[in-house]
Amino acid sequence: MNTSQVTYLGNLRCNNTHLKSGNSFTTDAPVDNNGKGEAFSPTDTVATGLANCMLTMMGIKANTLENISIDGTTADVTKTMAVSPRRISKIEVIFTLPSGIDLKTQKILEHTANTCPVHYSLHPDVEKVVTFNWG
Repeated sequence: MNTSQVTYLGNLRCNNTHLKSGNSFTTDAPVDNNGKGEAFSPTDTVATGLANCMLTMMGIKANTLENISIDGTTADVTKTMAVSPRRISKIEVIFTLPSGIDLKTQKILEHTANTCPVHYSLHPDVEKVVTFNWG
């Protein structure tokens, strides 16, 4: 079964629909690549997908640990592009996590985040800089 359907809307925009849920979002080319920059660019979704995957995996792990919640955690994502060839060269993710989680559990959750499927799927040349700010 297909995962999603992407429809080109014209003017460098696409509509992306998740087939199982029906949820959708629009992408737009960035201003520095002939677009209007009025929505996530395709490369923005890749960089943001890394943070989503890391948070999801930490959430799964936290659910297996007693009295651990990462609810309210945020991730600030910065994507850097290279020029030739045009590609993502670096993704920086800064997590702000709740306080009150012991050091051992912090290390478990950090390891879980850094071994998520998207992290492993990105090309090794993409520099990944991840910071965990606890409490």
